[in-house]
Amino acid sequence: MNSLTRRQVLRLGLAGLAGGLLAACGGQATSTPTPAKSSGAATSSTATAQTPTTAATATKATTATASTASGSSKTIRIGVIFPLTGTAASVGNDAKQAVQLAVQLVNEGAPDIALPLAKGGGLPNLGGAKVELVFGDSQGKAEVGQSEAERLIKQEKVVALLGCYQSAVTKTASAVAERAGIPLVNGDSSSPALTEQGYQWFFRTSPHDGDFSKIIMEFLQALTQQKNAGIKTVSLLYEDTDFGVNSAQALKAEAQAHGLQVVGEVKYKANATSLTTEVQTLKGQNADALVPSSYTNDAILTIKTAQQLGYLPKMIVAQDAGYADPAFISGVGANIAEGMCTRSAFSVDITQLKPAAAKVNELYKKAAGKDIYDVPARDFTAMLVLLDAINRAGSTDPAAIKRALEATNLGPNDTIMPWKGVKFDSKHQNTLGTGIILQIRDGQYRTVYPFDVKTIDVTFPLKPWNQR
Repeated sequence: MNSLTRRQVLRLGLAGLAGGLLAACGGQATSTPTPAKSSGAATSSTATAQTPTTAATATKATTATASTASGSSKTIRIGVIFPLTGTAASVGNDAKQAVQLAVQLVNEGAPDIALPLAKGGGLPNLGGAKVELVFGDSQGKAEVGQSEAERLIKQEKVVALLGCYQSAVTKTASAVAERAGIPLVNGDSSSPALTEQGYQWFFRTSPHDGDFSKIIMEFLQALTQQKNAGIKTVSLLYEDTDFGVNSAQALKAEAQAHGLQVVGEVKYKANATSLTTEVQTLKGQNADALVPSSYTNDAILTIKTAQQLGYLPKMIVAQDAGYADPAFISGVGANIAEGMCTRSAFSVDITQLKPAAAKVNELYKKAAGKDIYDVPARDFTAMLVLLDAINRAGSTDPAAIKRALEATNLGPNDTIMPWKGVKFDSKHQNTLGTGIILQIRDGQYRTVYPFDVKTIDVTFPLKPWNQR
């Protein structure tokens, strides 16, 4: 941020809420067809939910119908791919709850939430058409995600796709969408390479690992320069997937840019059954800080192994993923996780600054039984961005939706995220998203950096294992 701090932007944005909302809902897609006028005639709607257990049985998880005054019905079908089973199922099903909530706001309305289309009644520029989600289960496997994308496009006839969490899965699914000429909006995959493929139909609303790696190294640098933490060296631990490998490349570049020495890197096979050798190697490197890039099960295994082997650097700052999943805290125990940090794009304590985020969290918590966190918040946002574009397109033609996505220009109060908004560059990467650093404190994720948006002071170094 240049002349204004992020907190100032949030406050200014809140003051300009009404204007920003109007700008988001219409008038942005200058190159899109003239939006259809809402009929205002939607008189009834219904919605049901199921939980698919395998890719083969993945079914419609939300079904909505809308009746118009003339008796006709219209629905907009969107395909959503998440890991609903497998090792990342906890995150996938939390993300599923989030996108269902976004659709619920648009179909049924929540007038007290100041977000685009939240007044309900469907998509006004499509005659109040309701939105129907059709889910696919990737199982966390790239080849399954590819086949699910093909099924959703060819058999379910969806007009757009959203997903897929793991970068490796998003990579194969986005290739299918590109060949079919169907927009795929991604809110949760962070491999920088995804927007470097030259694809015309892929859009990413979230920051990528290049952005996140920058804020991780800024944070470590700030700990030393402003808090005398004495962090000069870093070790990297990452899985052997697109996410892990690309994350490591971005982290190494940003470490060098911020005067930090990477003294070693350890790559391991994803979903490992043992990380003893890898943790012993990290212990031998004796770096001041560890930056791991792992999904949930591997993150839990890493920390349990580190405790057993007595390995503990001054600070751990994770590249999100498993370390930002509440299942990580429950998996290792709150006392063991205490003090560890992760980069993120969202934290529930942001609700203290954004009323819309607080109200969305109330609804999410009612449905999911837990607070909304990083990945679900990003997918909730991605779904609203997609629906806003479909509405502005005034059409279900994929090309019109693509043009509307390219013209997206949402402000800081048009999302629940601590961002300046959503606006895509020529590679379809959102240029207005930013990252934050969270620290686990008393079993909760709390924002500690940037310091101007912190909700609690960071503590360091990590407390020894035998004092937890």
